[in-house]
Amino acid sequence: MINLGKLHEYKNVFGFFAQMLTYPEKLDFHPSVLEESLDSSHPAYASVRTFWNLMHEYSMEQIEELYVQTFDFQKKTTLYMTYHKFEDSRDRGQMLAKLKETYPLFGLDIDSSELSDYLPLMCEFIYAAHWQGHEKEAAESLDLMLAVMEDGTYHLLKALEKFESPYFHLVQGLRETFKACIQQEAEAHEHD
Repeated sequence: MINLGKLHEYKNVFGFFAQMLTYPEKLDFHPSVLEESLDSSHPAYASVRTFWNLMHEYSMEQIEELYVQTFDFQKKTTLYMTYHKFEDSRDRGQMLAKLKETYPLFGLDIDSSELSDYLPLMCEFIYAAHWQGHEKEAAESLDLMLAVMEDGTYHLLKALEKFESPYFHLVQGLRETFKACIQQEAEAHEHD
């Protein structure tokens, strides 16, 4: 079960993850980007800091090449979160449809050509969505979205580790952020 308060507290960090998981631009790696996104008390700070430091060892051209080689040419490191589980089956289409319904419910229109399970889009949604006042609907929709993200990033993380990619640390940080936003069942029942 998702802790909407924690998720709201970490909204800005999801914007950072969305930015880092899209095709890189020079300004993405300006020191203020990290400083404004999370501080040393954030549960993902150590992982994100490792990613940040590793990426600063590359030129911008090398970062662009690394991104393309990692996310555009490797099936195992796809940024489409339902692909690992469903590939191109009918079940994937149904899951994509469910996810796509979530975006407009909370004020985010997505490009019709973009698949709803694209990890940067999902992170951007969490960053930009307005669910205050709609907590019940948000909890159900965001539980599904985070479950898809958690499952997809598990496979992504394993593949990135195998390829020894700096993006491993970024995705690890994203997963650490998910974990901080999940309310354990026993904890949830204590508040009933």
